[in-house]
Amino acid sequence: MSASPFDINRRDLVLGGLGAAGLTAITPSFARAQGRSETLLVVQELGPNSLDMQGVGSNQTVNGLSWNCYDRLLTYASRTLPDGTVSYDREKLEPELAESWEVAADGMSCTFKLRKDAKFHDGTPVTAKDVKWSFDRAVKVGGFPTFQMSAGSLEKPEQFVVVDDHTFRIDYVRKDKMLLFNVAVVVPFIINSELAKKNATAEDPWALAWLRTNEAGGGAYRIESWKPGSETVLARFDDWKSGPLPKIRRVIARDVPSAGTRRAMLERGDADISSGFAPRDFEQIIKEGKVKVSGVPIPNALWYVALNTAKPPFDNVKLRQAIAWAMPYEQIQSSAFFGRAVPMYGGAADVSKPVWPQPSPYVTDLDKAKALMKEAGFESGLETTLSLDTGTATVGEPTAILIQESLAKIGIKASIEKIPGANWRTTLNKKELPLALNRFSGWLDYPEYYFYWNFHGNNSIFNISSYQNKAMDALIDRARFTANAAEYEKAVKDFITLCMRDVPVVPLNQPIHDVAMQKAITGYEFWFHREPDYRQFAKG
Repeated sequence: MSASPFDINRRDLVLGGLGAAGLTAITPSFARAQGRSETLLVVQELGPNSLDMQGVGSNQTVNGLSWNCYDRLLTYASRTLPDGTVSYDREKLEPELAESWEVAADGMSCTFKLRKDAKFHDGTPVTAKDVKWSFDRAVKVGGFPTFQMSAGSLEKPEQFVVVDDHTFRIDYVRKDKMLLFNVAVVVPFIINSELAKKNATAEDPWALAWLRTNEAGGGAYRIESWKPGSETVLARFDDWKSGPLPKIRRVIARDVPSAGTRRAMLERGDADISSGFAPRDFEQIIKEGKVKVSGVPIPNALWYVALNTAKPPFDNVKLRQAIAWAMPYEQIQSSAFFGRAVPMYGGAADVSKPVWPQPSPYVTDLDKAKALMKEAGFESGLETTLSLDTGTATVGEPTAILIQESLAKIGIKASIEKIPGANWRTTLNKKELPLALNRFSGWLDYPEYYFYWNFHGNNSIFNISSYQNKAMDALIDRARFTANAAEYEKAVKDFITLCMRDVPVVPLNQPIHDVAMQKAITGYEFWFHREPDYRQFAKG
């Protein structure tokens, strides 16, 4: 799931602090000095704006730091996709900091046995007290981390019990099939609690200020240096015990805002891996074959237009349906995404499978759209705004222009509002935008998880449509907690049907996560958080 952007314009920091030409000149010699076979050179558009993904405003890249520099109790197993790409397996868990775990006979608790030889980066032994403090922090710190924990019924510190130094128990508030899978996502990472507490204050008991600029983990990598807007260097932690020691000793991640510069560095062999290129670029890179590309449809993810259902005029369901029939789906797919996405339109009228995402029944039909505009009372048209994140402008801007042109054909004059990436999440959270072009991906690949975040009446920060429907809430809750397979399938099909009818969002497509890398790179694995897991990489 995408984390919130930080409240400063980091693009200005990057552009002001580092020249692309100077970076290109120092890359080869510096990487060789570190030993190219054991050094991975990453070039990325934007680096981390914090070292603490639980902090307010942490960006997407911070998830990768958390993943590589901290351990969690559990992780996901791997599987091979039909095209040969390695991916996480949403159905299977494996040990990480916990070498074993056991669910109680009554299904109301789980006990974890911790590795006795695990250490933090400063050499301090990892104990169950650190695990409890870390879980307490996740459910108490507020915002996205706390809501994420609640998605697996991890809600209050009283659930987390220190049995002894190397035994930790979670007491369940209810049976929730997503609980253990939620333990393995990015949020509940294990912090060196004594180190964090030394740097906490009465006003900041969870050391948010200190952990924003300091790392206190025990993961496979430690942060060797961090220059915001410029470079992050990770060094292998040779005492890591929670898995096989990585083959890559050092990761140098450089911030290079220019996609053209990043692509040139990659194709010259001056960089090992990069992502974030425009779909047109990936199409060309694949055809030219100088480097290899891994492209995986992001599970539980959609590009969509959100309509503000809480305020006029889009509280009118017929108007929302009119917009769904007016979208220029095929033009968006070909001209903005160049086919590097899975279409999510033109599906069957009836929902027959309990899977998400799936194509909606809508296609471009301006006659139907105009008829619904008339039924909704807007035969003479209306004026509104369509907002997009400038950080996604490569595909977002052409998509927004195509939507603007198509809506004009049914009498809707939509001005395009470009919101800086640093302010995007903050603006969305106010839930005041009439129309917003957005992308959301759910870390846990279950339909009810996506709907819990986006359409449940608890009105999470990601329910940017402000959609409220008690029937929807009941269906989502039923799917989350039922143990009956038939009841689950019916609930999922029913809430997808309701979504298609009520149109809180108009699905456009399922994004593909493309990553380009040197042909000698092995071990790349696709993860739900979309950040590289450097622990798996090797270089030929």
